[in-house]
Amino acid sequence: MTPLPWFLNNQCPLFLAPMARFTDVIFREFCKEQGADVMLTEFVQADAIIRNDPRLWETVDFTEAQRPMGIQIFGSNPDSMGAAAKLLVERMSPDFIDINFGCPAERVICMDAGSSMLRDPRKLGRVTGAVVRAVPETPVTVKIRTGWDESAIVAPEVGEIVENEGARAITIHGRTKEQGYRGEADWNLIAQVAAERSIPVIGNGNIREASDVIRIRSETPCAGLMIGRAALGYPRIFRDIKQVLATGKSPVPPTIAERWITIIDYTRRIMARPFREERHRDLCWMRPKFIALTKGMPGSRKMRGELGTVVQIEDLEKVAARHCERFGEAFPAGACA
Repeated sequence: MTPLPWFLNNQCPLFLAPMARFTDVIFREFCKEQGADVMLTEFVQADAIIRNDPRLWETVDFTEAQRPMGIQIFGSNPDSMGAAAKLLVERMSPDFIDINFGCPAERVICMDAGSSMLRDPRKLGRVTGAVVRAVPETPVTVKIRTGWDESAIVAPEVGEIVENEGARAITIHGRTKEQGYRGEADWNLIAQVAAERSIPVIGNGNIREASDVIRIRSETPCAGLMIGRAALGYPRIFRDIKQVLATGKSPVPPTIAERWITIIDYTRRIMARPFREERHRDLCWMRPKFIALTKGMPGSRKMRGELGTVVQIEDLEKVAARHCERFGEAFPAGACA
């Protein structure tokens, strides 16, 4: 059997969740610098990898500094999932391959992939087994939700199936597909599966700040914790968590200006990368990212209209300067140049 991923021998590592269109290679750099332990790429469709779609090879790009690094794939055909995993391992040498059985997006559900697979645990098992056999030297992990809806909770059953098929860890997002991102994650169920399985269970859902991690670690036997949306607007959450765990003291939060410096630095770094598509030559395509990155800032909702007009980096700096001024802070000109 493929050995346990070495990073899961550490004390409760912090994972950055893979989030489509947001956790690109540059964003992962920021999170790694702030203390995230384990990274995953945005998910990629198995069939598209087999077709050698160049856009997806860009999506799975990562730097050596980001290791331990996993590549997440999705699909429903065991043969193509296995073939895609093999291609990715041969070309990218990730530390592990992760299978997405949790995405609730309709464009994924209509392919009978993502959380749609939770409606057929046996097929989910066949897909897992095919990927495990295709990459015998690389650990395979899976990510699921608790079930399709409250009447079909399958996490315990799926945990047993994927362990028997050779998966080396399972991440559980503590909500059903029907919940989406609403309501509270069911950490009691995550704890139950973690207690039942011999493979590591990584918990995900409702981790918003360091105090959540302290509570979850005291109440569940999870081998690791995965943080998603809370990191989008605040990559420093990883550093905050580690500081609280190490010292018991909450860190001083960054100023609005400091958060803007990070956002603009991120923007400059991502725009410095070569892009294949002409639509990436200005910042229009990044507007959804800006909204996510500023979430949680004071006055962020009122700022969304301004972010919707950003075209060049200078426009973004002007939005930052106005926003800082509203709250009595000065945005340092040229700080991100």
